[in-house]
Amino acid sequence: MIVKAGEAERFAAKPPAKLVAALVYGPDQGLVRERAEKLTRSVVEDLGDPFRVSEIDEDALAADPAKLWDEAASISMLGGRRVVRVRGAGNAVAKHFERFLDAPPGDALIVVEAGELAKGVGLRRVFEEAENAAAIPCYLDSDFTLEDVVRGAMKEAGLSIEPAAVAEAVSRLGSDRGVTRRELEKLALYAQGAKAVTVAHVKAVMGDESELRMEEICDAAGEGDVVRLDRQLSRLWESGASPVGVIRVALGHFQRVLLARARADEGASVGEVIKSVRPPVHFSREDSFRNQLTRWSVVRLEDALQALYDAERLCKTTSVPAEAVAGRALFNVAALART
Repeated sequence: MIVKAGEAERFAAKPPAKLVAALVYGPDQGLVRERAEKLTRSVVEDLGDPFRVSEIDEDALAADPAKLWDEAASISMLGGRRVVRVRGAGNAVAKHFERFLDAPPGDALIVVEAGELAKGVGLRRVFEEAENAAAIPCYLDSDFTLEDVVRGAMKEAGLSIEPAAVAEAVSRLGSDRGVTRRELEKLALYAQGAKAVTVAHVKAVMGDESELRMEEICDAAGEGDVVRLDRQLSRLWESGASPVGVIRVALGHFQRVLLARARADEGASVGEVIKSVRPPVHFSREDSFRNQLTRWSVVRLEDALQALYDAERLCKTTSVPAEAVAGRALFNVAALART
């Protein structure tokens, strides 16, 4: 079935009891994660419950399609309906879901996360045409929807916000729902004790959009999501961001991933590794960071860092356009993530 954009929030919070699977897709990956988590919480309160929540990525599913059937048919040791989360799905696994939805085993809810998908083909078509499944779109926030998000976040924190402050916050947000949530949490914490959130509060604590998009660019490159990387880079260059500054942020990010990967190779669990990362990984980026840890090896991370070091040197010592150099280096890093 097709879920309209205006009905997506309500549907994700309270899906039909007979729903077998849901595809959450679109250009706003922060919103994709948020709605996927809402779907999961409609069945399991604790997202980290190992007995009732399991995860599969596209590579694992493509290599062993039977894994989807096995996970869906599994019974929780402690009882209760289970959720199977499939991350980073694409059209390559559409045929597996088409077969699965024809005769799904067990009663687990399958929550599939994907990026932008063309209408009427592949994975999106399978979920839109199935009677026991749903396709939920996640489009980028408009100024109108962002105003609602800002007001709602402040209300949840027990704060009112001045109209001018809403407008100022909206002007600094919009690239990704996950980034938006993180910035609004900072704003609410900073404004605690005030009668209302003001423009001064917003300007004091919220970064501008170019700073927020740099994190999104690092995650897109680290996950090998070239479509999201291309979109965010275009917006970043339009905002006048420094290519060398972008490369330096990327260097810091992949150095953190390298240290974490090395610790995981020594025997630490992924959860322990993520908790030990400094500066800490914000909870809204934990899923992405976990995905990157599983994708990368130490050797390939060293290759990625070398590519970024070379790009920084070229930006400083040649007449080649710096934006082109930085963009090429980040796309090469994304290609390594997909290897």
